Amino acid sequence: MATKYSRQREEIKAYLCSRTDHPTADNVYTAIRKKLPNISLGTVYRNLTLLAEQGEIVRLHLGDGIDHFDHDTSLHYHFVCKQCGSITDFPLAYGNFPSDISDADFTGKIEGHVTYFYGTCAHCLQNTTQKGLTL
Repeated sequence: MATKYSRQREEIKAYLCSRTDHPTADNVYTAIRKKLPNISLGTVYRNLTLLAEQGEIVRLHLGDGIDHFDHDTSLHYHFVCKQCGSITDFPLAYGNFPSDISDADFTGKIEGHVTYFYGTCAHCLQNTTQKGLTL
């Protein structure tokens, strides 16, 4: 079923496409309100959910209880900094390693996987080094 055009949805998509930091719904709402002051947080949530369900964006569940959103729907990995919480795309070719590992012991069919890498980003490492701290 085709979805009716929505200026609000288009603004949300355009905002996400301009970002590489994987914003939360609250971040999206704050930014969109500058262009559309009457938009509600509920409208932003509904449109993000719809866009994710339609495969136009990706909803990331990183274990912090807050959904983050990515306009890049290609198969790729993410890195999460445990110090500052930044989320960046991880420059590793998306592979089949989980299915390769499980082929010998698993009789079902794996259709995909989600992998997040956690650690300290370069910015936080640099700040820590400048302050004379070690991780």
